[in-house]
Amino acid sequence: MLTVNGKAIDWSEGMTVSDLFKIMDYDYALIVVSVNNQTIHKDCYQSFVIEDHSTVKMMHICHGG
Repeated sequence: MLTVNGKAIDWSEGMTVSDLFKIMDYDYALIVVSVNNQTIHKDCYQSFVIEDHSTVKMMHICHGG
């Protein structure tokens, strides 16, 4: 089980940040992801494996003028 933005999400072996994007139905261009308070660079989203019982924060960056 993971906690993503305060919500419980089922965990699976080998789950990556990219997998979590699909599960959460997120496709934002500008998003910051941290796993257990470690910021994950977007180049690592496909390779960073999330461990069971992790706390994930996915924050959409808003911009405008």
